[in-house]
Amino acid sequence: MPEPVISVRGEATLEVEPEIALVWVTVVARDANRHRVVELLAARTGKASDTIKGFGDAIEKLESQPVVVQPVFKDARAREKVSGYSARAGLTVTVRDFAILGELVTGLADGDLVTVTGPDWRLRPNSPVYRAARLAAAQDATTRAGEYAEAFGGRINGLVEAADTGMLTPQRGPVAFAARAVSAAGAAEGPTFDFEPAKQTVTAQVEARYTMTAPQFG
Repeated sequence: MPEPVISVRGEATLEVEPEIALVWVTVVARDANRHRVVELLAARTGKASDTIKGFGDAIEKLESQPVVVQPVFKDARAREKVSGYSARAGLTVTVRDFAILGELVTGLADGDLVTVTGPDWRLRPNSPVYRAARLAAAQDATTRAGEYAEAFGGRINGLVEAADTGMLTPQRGPVAFAARAVSAAGAAEGPTFDFEPAKQTVTAQVEARYTMTAPQFG
């Protein structure tokens, strides 16, 4: 007689402090002369970049976004009549030291035609928190299976299969787990720029099948 099988779903939720904060900087320039608009954009972007680099090791990463330079038409119907030019560039800033965020945002927002968005609180893609959540979900699955087996008068004695939620099949395959992070709150608001890091909620789920000893009834 084949051994009975118990199928369960293990779940885990961890609430942790964010590891990084993202700040987006958009710089705009407008002028009637194309060469001049490029000069303005380069100068403003360079100033913003220098401000960011001035914070040294508190900045984990600085990345450039695409540059866009385009003509502006005075009359939409007269498509060949250019009245001027507009240009846009951007920077993505990854901050590791949250203590400098207020000063960083204030310094960047002081620039001409500069838009600052953020901070957006996050975990690093390779954060150990994801692994911890997956392991906790696997432990939860084992605990649940053991409780079911005990309720039927038996005990679990083997793992048949484990997989990401919704992927469990009769076929044997490698064990895999999934985890995701969701910010518990948006960026702080207010003129003081006194930012409070938003907790990150990390969830993980795993489906698993276990064999158990013969149940004992009565």
